[in-house]
Amino acid sequence: MTKPGDQLLFSTVKRDYRPWLLLLNAAVATTGGLLLPAALAGAVDMALSGTFVLATIVFLLVLAGVEIFADAIGIVLAASITARATAWLRRRLTQHLLTLGHPSKFAAGDAVSRVTGDCGNAGTISTTVIGLAVTVVSSVGSVIALALLDWRLAAVFLVSAPLAALLVRTHMRLTADDVLAYQEISGEVSARLLDSVSGLRTIASAGIADREAGRVLEPLPRLAAAGAGMWRTQAKMMWRAGLLLPAVEVAVLAAAGFGVMQGRLSAGDVLAALGYAALGLGIVGQMTQLTVLERTRASAARIAEVLDTKPPERPRPQRSNGVIELRNVSVEGALHGVNLMIPAGTFVAVVGSSGAGKSTLAAVLGGLSAVDSGEVSGADSVGYAFERPALLGTTVGRSIGYGTDSDEVQVRDAAVAAQVHDVLIRLPQGYETPMADAPLSGGEAQRIGLARAIVRDPDVLVLDDATASLDTVTEAKVDKALTTALPGRTRIVVTHRPATAARADFVVWLEKGRIRGTGSHRALWHNEDYRAVFTGGE
Repeated sequence: MTKPGDQLLFSTVKRDYRPWLLLLNAAVATTGGLLLPAALAGAVDMALSGTFVLATIVFLLVLAGVEIFADAIGIVLAASITARATAWLRRRLTQHLLTLGHPSKFAAGDAVSRVTGDCGNAGTISTTVIGLAVTVVSSVGSVIALALLDWRLAAVFLVSAPLAALLVRTHMRLTADDVLAYQEISGEVSARLLDSVSGLRTIASAGIADREAGRVLEPLPRLAAAGAGMWRTQAKMMWRAGLLLPAVEVAVLAAAGFGVMQGRLSAGDVLAALGYAALGLGIVGQMTQLTVLERTRASAARIAEVLDTKPPERPRPQRSNGVIELRNVSVEGALHGVNLMIPAGTFVAVVGSSGAGKSTLAAVLGGLSAVDSGEVSGADSVGYAFERPALLGTTVGRSIGYGTDSDEVQVRDAAVAAQVHDVLIRLPQGYETPMADAPLSGGEAQRIGLARAIVRDPDVLVLDDATASLDTVTEAKVDKALTTALPGRTRIVVTHRPATAARADFVVWLEKGRIRGTGSHRALWHNEDYRAVFTGGE
């Protein structure tokens, strides 16, 4: 039965020529493996007859050498194919996750699980399928070889074929659901764990570590049940296979013994028959690989689920001479029927109580977030700075210039504007200090994130609580520096500080996803509900 990810696995195999090299190498190794029992039988018969035939010995040594050499090449090829396939899947998945944007239906921890674990599993598809195919070919070849020795041996062996096929089919059917459940629950645990790690200090300060640990570990019984189900299925198949293989070997050995007694077979032929019987039931011994195949298909299905998710239709800001306008914009659970016009070059403060929709509005104004209905028009070039910036890049300087072609002078100017230059030049290696070695406070990290937005020289600068960790004096300096560094640019600032709102040209006051009011901070301050946004009702 096909799964949603099977087409993706096919594309993964088809895109690279190396699986064909691995298949060719496997064909050589399989041919050698099928000829080896016959060559060994010839060597045994030669030894028992007391004669020495150089060609027999050379043939045996050549086959052994081919087996060793082909195995070595196969290991190298398999590692290369798996690495390239995994990298390709991760690149596709990461690009699509970025296209889906934020927020996404896939939790951060679950997305990480799919990018790391699932792509790693799905990347083994070529080597797994080729390995199983080689086993099937070896089994068929072994039956033919047995028939060439004595048709009675092949007939005895074929009696076990229906049992072997039933074992394989039952194993794949029983293990499929458990494998998929295991992958999905692992992703759920990863999502919960990442959430907890992100809020570690909050959890510790609230004294709810035990309760949070219980929440993270809540799926473990289901994970254990899925894992136990896989192991039970595998154990059941293994002991059945463990009984089937020696039973078939004994039956073939008995038939070969009669052949020796009747003069049809030699002692070497008996040894070859045992070798071919073991090769013939090789597919039964590949139960672990069948489990790997099911895990690969389950992982591919999880990757395909993301790739099949259509990205939202994001608002494409149209040229409007710098004016940003929202017309009856709604975002489910955040904004409702918002109408707003922001003139070019305006400093706008977005305020409101927690959950009012401030961050969503800022994201929509800059074109970062999709809308469910309504129209958005505005500037194409937008720079963002966040309350908790993810500082990417190997060094501090490269983190500021991340995603741009900015040179050292532009990076330094942006740092000066963000009031973080004096901090960075005191680092051990200045702007070349590795990010992992830079001892930055929360406010310093925010200012680096702000510098990263400034260096893009945007038409619109969106600051989503990006100065929340700065003291009032430093924030005022940053505001003044931004006016100098980005003159005439539109600035949209999400803030909880009345001083910041007071410096804005006008304020957008949100309440429960709707615009409660707009105007200057001074004018709005006369409203008791507006004052409560900053004072908490005190």
